[in-house]
Amino acid sequence: MFDSVTMKALNVALDGLAERQRVTAQNVANVNTPHYLAKKVSFESALAKSVAAGDGTAKLTNSYSLDETKLNGNNVNLDTETLTNVETVLRYQFASRAVDHEFSMVRTALRTS
Repeated sequence: MFDSVTMKALNVALDGLAERQRVTAQNVANVNTPHYLAKKVSFESALAKSVAAGDGTAKLTNSYSLDETKLNGNNVNLDTETLTNVETVLRYQFASRAVDHEFSMVRTALRTS
């Protein structure tokens, strides 16, 4: 059960979302740092392909934002970072609930056996 495609995918999703949250916080912390380029974390498309192939594992990809820079060479956009943060929190909550559901099913099965 804990080695299922679903649990592997949920683990990757939670790790990826946690990393995205760290990167978003780092971007916001550096909003006024000259020449700082915002970073992004990607994993969803690789994870979807992996799940479709029956594996459930995927690597996180960290990259720099290609958004236009301001006069100080910084390209952090607070609006984008805020939206990313909200979306990440919601996705993390959803994935956490899915993991909780998986464990609830195991607890129920153990109680009834």
